[in-house]
Formats: sequence, C-alpha cells, structure tokens
Amino acid sequence: MPDARTVPDPPAGPALEIACDESGYEGERLIGTTTDVFAHASLRIGHDDATACILELRRRIRSPATEYKAGNILRAKHRATLRWLLGRDGPLPGAAHVFLIDKRWYVLTKLADLLLEGAPDAATLHRLGPAAYGDLWETFLEAANDLLRVKDQPDVPEELMRVTGLLLERASGPGPLRDLLTAVAQTRPKAELFRAWLLGDPVTNSVVDPLLPAIERVLDRWGTADRPVVIAHHRQTTLSEQRLAQLSGRAEFGGLRHADSFTDMRVQLADLVAGAARKLAADELNGRAEPELTDLLRPYADPASIWGDQRSAERLGIRGTA
Repeated sequence: MPDARTVPDPPAGPALEIACDESGYEGERLIGTTTDVFAHASLRIGHDDATACILELRRRIRSPATEYKAGNILRAKHRATLRWLLGRDGPLPGAAHVFLIDKRWYVLTKLADLLLEGAPDAATLHRLGPAAYGDLWETFLEAANDLLRVKDQPDVPEELMRVTGLLLERASGPGPLRDLLTAVAQTRPKAELFRAWLLGDPVTNSVVDPLLPAIERVLDRWGTADRPVVIAHHRQTTLSEQRLAQLSGRAEFGGLRHADSFTDMRVQLADLVAGAARKLAADELNGRAEPELTDLLRPYADPASIWGDQRSAERLGIRGTA
C-alpha cells in the first residue's frame, strides 16, 4: 500500500503529481553491477490515461504477466508496440522525461571533483584509461566507487592507492593519463579526510547515489515555484525523510509519497519507460544500438543527463561532457 507522503507536507495550493520510477539502480554501487546506465523516468499522466495505456499494451502484447515490464516491449516481435508507445502519435510525447547516467563517467567526475581538478581531468581519464589498461581500469573504477560510497569498509583509500600504483607500473610512458594517475597517488591524506567526513553523516553527505540528482531533475523539468511537484515514486528505502530534507528549500518540491507499481498504473508505466530507456541508452553507449530505437528515445532524454561519451550523447540528444 502507498505510505504517507514524505517531507515536506504538500502545499495548500494546487500541486502537480508526477509518477516516477528507475531502472539500473543499485544504490551507490555503480561499478561491477549488471548495468552500466541508470535511468529515471518521470511521467505527467493521470490515473485514467495510464490505465488505458497499460490496457492497450496488454491488448497488443497479450502476455499473462500480472505486471508489465520493459522486457515485454523490447522483444523484437513487439517492435510495433514499442514504436506506438514512444512514437510521436503515442501516449507519451510531452508527458514523459528520462534522466540518464553513464555510471562510469559519474564515478570519474566525482573522483576528479574530490582528488583532482574536476570535469576536465575526469574527461581525460575517461577518454584514455580503458584503452590503456583494459580490465585493470575496471578495477580502478571499482576502487574509486568504493572510496565514494557510504559503505563502511576498511582500507578503502589504501586500496585505491594500491590499484593506482599498479596502473602506474604498467604505464607505457609519459603523458596526460600518467600525470593524472600520479596526482591521484599523492592524494591519500585527502581521501582519508573525505572518508571521515562521509561516514560522519552518511545520509546527508552521500555524494554518489544517483537518485537524488534524478529527483532534482524531476523538479527542474516539471515544477515551478507557483506549481510545486508532489512525486509518486516506487518505493526506495534510500528516499528517506532525512535524505529528502535536502530538497526542502526548493519551492518546486511539494513532497514525495511511495506508490506501488502493481496498483498505480502511472508508476508501472514509469517503470516500463525507465527500463526501456536504460536498455536503449546502454545499447547506444556500447555501440550496438539500432538507429531507429535511439531515435524513439531521443525526445524523452534529458539534455542534462550525466554522460561521458560524446558520440552516443549526440545520438541521444544530450550534452556529452568528455
């Protein structure tokens, strides 16, 4: 059952309720997961229209599933249904919005903000690291992710320094990548100070959980000071009162309540859109996309999505930063 709304209480005046769900979310664990893209869908749609949309999907797909997921519409035999759902004559143009995060890029931007000189250094690492180091680069990203995560585990800065040392041992020669890794190797005191700060107030100080920037973008897209947004979101334990209190200063935020995607067709539809968007965006990121499907996703993709690969960013219609 949906629970009570979370801070702050919805305003006395009219508010706009937006249904939301995500795909590819594993908390602050961004590397070493089954997905390399996080997607958060927000829908401005009424209960009746969402129910009609789900009923039409059932009529077209004819699956006995009690709750429809992205996998139902991503099968090749249901391509016409996917075209209908996301196409210009379907139910979603102007009513749906998807915020995307390239997880590897997100980790590098946070690491560079903490230990280096921000986005330009993250772009260099992102551009040069994978080709230079292969699988060992993934180990470096995991160590960076562990440094940034709230999870209390011993010797996290030491592990990042150890892996950075391995990269430097295998460096082929001088250059910008080696220079940045050398700089990282000299930041252990800063990394240890960050860990102490992070664990001092884990909820408020979290820096790498993708849900909070996703919620911020919902407010940016749909809310105004005169028409705040109340978010109906599929249940996520990380969306606690303490976490959401960080948004209480925004006039666009009218509150959040948890909703069940099984009983609220708006949230079920948001879940389906988020899952489809994540798969299509990941295919584009990894060079295996079908152009027609990327074209379907493009009108819904948030231009301010956090994305590092310029080629796929251009195809998706978002601002790449690497």
